[in-house]
Amino acid sequence: MFKIDNLTIETIKGRKLIDNLTFALNSGDKLAIIGEEGNGKSTLLKAIANKPLEYCKISGKITQGEKFGYLEQKLPIHCQNKTVFQFLTDSDCLEPNYEIFNNKKLNQYFSQFGFDFSLIENDVKLSALSGGEQVKMQIIKILLQEPSILLLDEPTNDLDIETLEWLEKFINQCNKPIIFVSHDETLLEHCANMILHLEQLIRKSQPKHTFFKGGYLEYVSARERNISKQTQIALAERREKEKKEQILRQIKEKVKNAINATKDAASARIIVKKMASVKAQERKLNNSETTEIPDVEENIKLLTDKHVNFPNQKELLNIHIKELTVPNKVLSKNVDLHLKGAQKVAIIGRNGCGKSTLLKTILPVLSQTPGLKVGYFSQNYYETLDYNRTPIEELNQADFTFNAQTFLGSLKFTTEEMSQKISNLSEGQKAKLLLLKLIVEKNNVLVLDEPTRNLSPLSNPVIRQMLNQFNGAIIAVSHDRKFIKCVCNKMLELTADGLKEVEL
Repeated sequence: MFKIDNLTIETIKGRKLIDNLTFALNSGDKLAIIGEEGNGKSTLLKAIANKPLEYCKISGKITQGEKFGYLEQKLPIHCQNKTVFQFLTDSDCLEPNYEIFNNKKLNQYFSQFGFDFSLIENDVKLSALSGGEQVKMQIIKILLQEPSILLLDEPTNDLDIETLEWLEKFINQCNKPIIFVSHDETLLEHCANMILHLEQLIRKSQPKHTFFKGGYLEYVSARERNISKQTQIALAERREKEKKEQILRQIKEKVKNAINATKDAASARIIVKKMASVKAQERKLNNSETTEIPDVEENIKLLTDKHVNFPNQKELLNIHIKELTVPNKVLSKNVDLHLKGAQKVAIIGRNGCGKSTLLKTILPVLSQTPGLKVGYFSQNYYETLDYNRTPIEELNQADFTFNAQTFLGSLKFTTEEMSQKISNLSEGQKAKLLLLKLIVEKNNVLVLDEPTRNLSPLSNPVIRQMLNQFNGAIIAVSHDRKFIKCVCNKMLELTADGLKEVEL
């Protein structure tokens, strides 16, 4: 049994992320950690894995003796220049040891993930792999180490739908305890049998955690019911208390007037006793306990500009790409994309097939089309955000006057987060800031590359609703199955032979 006792994590600036957390896991348990961006999910995983946390102080007990398989949210930069062989074997040798080909498990994993051993034979570096392929390679390395517990920080980032389905199957069939953080609601719904919800209340000054034994949808439903029921009871009790207080105030006022009006000593004594009785009832009422109104983290709010629109008959894009290429490689041929009106198109495809390259190819064409105002959401946020600015400064670059603090507050940015450099924000906060920037710029075409990949499952429904109500056109690369279903009205798959329409 793996167990955590009274774990507390506090930043060096004194803000508690987690306070007295206790839980236990057995074989087959799949614990999903959920919560808004910046609430300490990745920090908790690092604390469990005993990774360096210079920015935090940790107290409490974590079961020792376990072998953790830890998947980081991002592949470390120093690994990018390693060859696949060096990465898998933790070796800095220049020449691969081809005995690795005899590793049955490696053969099994390479086959399952769709890799070819030419990656090792040709000394291919990790930097040459797509983001999704790098995630797959990290998972393979972890599995080869045969850990007793898996810790997965956003394992679905950059994975194509086929590999997402494989990952779900792997998690469900694994008999080892797994603790994972994911923004992918479909993965949460299909895999989690325990939920740990991390919240930050009162403008991120008070941590709260909820440990729930059950699935994700069961937790969300139970949480909503409990909050609604407790709120109704609390408000009803407050209304009843206010009625009683009003009656007592009226009685008290009458008794007070009677005391001033009476001249008979005996009557006065009776009235004074009555006043004492009223005051006693008042004290009893004031000291009575009522059900607390649930103290929960508020949802983010993000609305589109209703004045933004895209004419239904206007041609959005009509492009033919003979060859879609990256250096030394042809990704696809004869790519035709003809779009008209305010369509919302999802582009899917296997990792490395060229989806992001396609977006970057059509972006200048869209930007040069009269009547279009195009906003681009890159997977690499630094391409469209100035990391040296603060969020307020970034939003103030828009060409109209508005209150940046109010908009950021609706996305639950604290005053401190609004005024620090964007480079210091979590990936999820950067994603929310970039989406907000695209909205306040009044773009009528949004080109989105994995817009939900770093957002919490609690933020994603709001983002989906906002984009669903957006009156402009959207061209999005995404593997988020709920995003595609809820936002898009057309889905295209990029293959080696171009784009083909597939059923939503």
